[in-house]
This record gives sequence, C-alpha cells and structure tokens, in this order.
Amino acid sequence: MTDPVDLTARLVRCPSVTPKEGGALVLLHDLLEGAGFTCVRVDRGGTPNLFARWGDKGHSRTFGFNGHTDVVPIGNRADWTHDPFGAEIVDGFLYGRGATDMKSGVAAFAAAAVDFVKDTPPDGAVILAITGDEEGDADHGTVALLDWMAEHDERMSVCLVGEPTSPDHMGQMMKIGRRGSLSAWFTVNGKQGHSAYPHRALNPMPAMARLMDRLSSHVLDEGTAHFDPSTLAVVTIDTGNGATNVIPAQTRATVNIRYNDTHTGAALSDWLRQEAAEVDAAFGTRTEVRIKISGESFLTPPGALSDLVSRAVAVETNVTPELSTTGGTSDARFVKDHCPVVEFGLVGKTMHAVDERVEVAQIHQLKSIYTRILQDYFA
Repeated sequence: MTDPVDLTARLVRCPSVTPKEGGALVLLHDLLEGAGFTCVRVDRGGTPNLFARWGDKGHSRTFGFNGHTDVVPIGNRADWTHDPFGAEIVDGFLYGRGATDMKSGVAAFAAAAVDFVKDTPPDGAVILAITGDEEGDADHGTVALLDWMAEHDERMSVCLVGEPTSPDHMGQMMKIGRRGSLSAWFTVNGKQGHSAYPHRALNPMPAMARLMDRLSSHVLDEGTAHFDPSTLAVVTIDTGNGATNVIPAQTRATVNIRYNDTHTGAALSDWLRQEAAEVDAAFGTRTEVRIKISGESFLTPPGALSDLVSRAVAVETNVTPELSTTGGTSDARFVKDHCPVVEFGLVGKTMHAVDERVEVAQIHQLKSIYTRILQDYFA
C-alpha cells in the first residue's frame, strides 16, 4: 500500500516555491510511472507540469484529479517553529510549507490512484494533471496541461481538484463553483503645483478619493442561489508624495472584485471604466485603467458528480459536506471549460501561514475518501 503520509513528507521536503519545481514532479513522475501510468512532462513558459494517465486513452469513463505541488514563500524563517521544508511530525501533525496547500492533497490522490489501479484495475482510465504554477500567475500551469490534452486528444470525463476546502473540520465543505476575480489598477493624472496655489495645479487626489468612494460604496448585487454577494475591495492607494507643500501630478489605486454569476468580467470592466470617465469629467483629470480578469465565476450544478463525492465523504467521515462556492480562486476555473469539476480536500486553516501543518490522520482519511470515490465511480 502506498503511504500518503510518507509521500506528503517527501513532497514537503522538495523546496518547490513557485516557479521552482524543487524535485516534486520528478518524485511523482517516478512513483506513477512505476505503477503503470503513462507520464509526460508538459513544461511551458518555464513552468513545470506533469500529465499521467493509467488506462486507455480516450476512454468514455475517465476520472481526473488536478492539483499543484508549488508553494508560496516561507516568509521569515525565524518565525517558524519547525523547518519549513523538514516535514517534521510532532504531536500528530506534519509541519512544512505546502503540508496543507496542497502537497497532502496531491499525495492522497496519487496514493489512492496508484493503489486503486493496482488492486482493482477499472474499466476506464485515471488521469492526474499536476502543475507547478497554481500559486503564481497560473498562465502556463493547468492551462498548459489542458491545452496539451486538447492537442493530444486526452480528455477527462469528470475532475476533482484536491484543494483544501473545509474551514474547520474534515468533510465540512465541497466546492461546486467559484466566484470570478478581477483586479483593476487606476492611475489618475493631474498637474503638479504648489499647495499654497491650488488653482494653478490640478490635484488628482480628490478625484481618486471620489472614484474609490463611488466604487466601494456601490452595491454590486445581493447574491444568487449558489453565491454570496459580490465584493469590491480597495486594496491600495499610493501617491508617494513626501512633501507637504507640493500637489502631486499623479496618484494610483488598486481594487479587487470577487464576483458571482450575476456578472461577467467584461461587464464589470466596462462599469469601472465608465465610473473613471465620469469622475474625470467632474474633476478635469485623466485616468488610465488597467484590468486583469483572473477567472470568471462558474458553477457545476449539483448532480451526479457532487453526489458521488458527497456519498464518499459521508461514509468516511460521517459528515455530509456543504456545497459551497466561497473562498478565492483555484485551478478549477480552468478545468470547468474541459469537464464537470468539483473540489474537495483537507481543512485549510494553516495554508500559507507560518508553521503550516496538517493532521496526519486526516491525510490517511483523505486517501480513503479519494479511493472510495474511484471505487464508486467505476463500479
């Protein structure tokens, strides 16, 4: 039997801080290839990715897992109680960067897949699509894997992303969708001048203050059947003016919008530009707007896939997971264009934190859940 805790520990010891591979995908390549999976490195744009398939290509029943082995930086090493790449096990917890997000999830579904195809070879195929660029820009991670799969006629019938999904206890929550995410950068241009003679200058600061107030005061929506209300956060306003007697020529601000299925990124972009134009008309300023849409909102309607996962979670944990769309973005936003996708994984309390850790017993439990999902899917 493949020990998911040992595999998690070996993955944590790989210093795979985005965009470094750190040996994590090499480790998984060797494990999966040794278990009879066809493995292909799909590196693109300096990003490491791994595709692995057991079974016949193009089978009508192909279960997919998606996850990532890259991790965020550790921050200040002195703040860590345990070596962030040591994978130390203390009092039933395995410590290290990526222990929760999400090397334990990858280890659990890799171990489940390896043992499942060995013990009960299914009439179908199992695909693992693992990226090294989920924590970064994600331009050449799961997107590259899906592009490569399309070019080579590889396809998943359904997919489970193994991200941490439960806030407090195991089995608590499954993600059946995600909000969209959009960031906008505003640069308001005026005219520099002496603060004692404001009529000779054009101060961009009041215009920016008005614009940020208009945006943050606007109610985007009241929420929908499966989504909470959309939110807009002003995350920074920067002028860099250290003088008290100078009116600056320019000021910048950034906002982030997390939006539900009431909106599209394009429609929100149009609204943001219109708001900036109206403020410019009132103040005589000139505002430049740059927008990046990280992903549109999506929903996998409750049905066969969510039922399959819910049943397995309930059997293994005695908890029926809530179907949720809360939280940030994940690579499910890309997979949803390929096949139906849901997310289920561990408790995410310590992800990205100092002394990130995972309860050892939960790694075994997660492997059991993934194993049952495979057994039920191919039954």
